[in-house]
Amino acid sequence: MPFSATDAAAVQRLIYGALPQRLLSRLGGLAAGLRGGILTTAFIRWFIRRYGVRLDEAEESSPSGYPSFQAFFTRTLRPGARTWPADPAFIASPVDGVVSAAGPIAGGTLIQAKGITYSLERLLDSDPAVYEGGRFATLYLRPHDYHRIHLPLDGRLTAIRHCPGRLWPVRPWAVDSVPGLFAANERAALDFQGDAGPFALVMVGAMMVGGLETVVTGRIARGRYAPDCWNLETAPRPFTRGEEIGRFNFGSTVILLLGRGSGELDREALVPGREVRLGEAIGRIRR
Repeated sequence: MPFSATDAAAVQRLIYGALPQRLLSRLGGLAAGLRGGILTTAFIRWFIRRYGVRLDEAEESSPSGYPSFQAFFTRTLRPGARTWPADPAFIASPVDGVVSAAGPIAGGTLIQAKGITYSLERLLDSDPAVYEGGRFATLYLRPHDYHRIHLPLDGRLTAIRHCPGRLWPVRPWAVDSVPGLFAANERAALDFQGDAGPFALVMVGAMMVGGLETVVTGRIARGRYAPDCWNLETAPRPFTRGEEIGRFNFGSTVILLLGRGSGELDREALVPGREVRLGEAIGRIRR
């Protein structure tokens, strides 16, 4: 019998499941932070060619201007590189990326991939009732994308929870084959209260992701794997649409959740496989 894509995914799942995910990710993070001079610059140039990075959109447009690969990967954009809707009622994409899945939140579950769902309660480690009947969008950040996360609409940050879970890759083959991947991986769930209701941003870590970081907490200590989540100390703080809220120290996934009655997401803008840009209108809040 021919070796199918399903068979390949099963083999990859076995291999990655057996690897020391946290150790390898920690080593990868350390390597990305090294300042190797011309070697670092050479690697950055190779990465730009390999993945088609648009460095002309960055505040620092020269590969030699980055002291480490980590600095390059978390680069800032130059002013005007992204635009935001003039109407404050529009919900903007919080990242550059590709739509992995989007749709209604029903029965306390979200769609991971065709035929695979996962628990919203497990993802958030909190009462999911306020999101029942709401909407969600899962956005995958590719290697060449801008890796900072911004607010999709105005809101008051009310809580941050860190869940030091597994570190499965979030590439398409893993999303299509590892049940409950997003609720199993390390993640930081940020809760907000907007004018129209609650919303949340969930930053999902992955293998080789050097770590998660928010503008409130700084770098979130990774520590050992643990099945439980805990609240990070933070005082309520207002944010406006477009403000930076966090970053990945390597690529991963962001899940946007809208509470029941908070707003609608644009189905045409959030077709799986479609590319979205930071600041692009992807929905509208309800007044």
